[in-house]
Amino acid sequence: MDYKKSKAPNNTITWDTQKLSASTGNVYESVMIVGKRANQISVEMKEELNRKLQEFASYTDNLEEVFENREQIEISRFYERLPKASALAVTEFMDGNVYFRNPGKEESTDII
Repeated sequence: MDYKKSKAPNNTITWDTQKLSASTGNVYESVMIVGKRANQISVEMKEELNRKLQEFASYTDNLEEVFENREQIEISRFYERLPKASALAVTEFMDGNVYFRNPGKEESTDII
């Protein structure tokens, strides 16, 4: 997913718990789903940022030299301005774009 084009809020907002729990019937289960999705999003974003910053990596062992690269700084600032992973996850969940299932609630179809 392209997180740069997401309509998730950049700051904290209050969500209606009734709407949040509408698809699962349980607020805590909904929060758990959102939390797991937020972890997935943060891992994806971190890997993407690390790939982009890897281009600027210097493998010299000289600690006295500190290089300041404007492109590297701009990339880092861009990722800092993106919405947080939790806001992205809640927005995806409320829009119905997250697939989830609870194997404990599914009925067994085995015939004995």
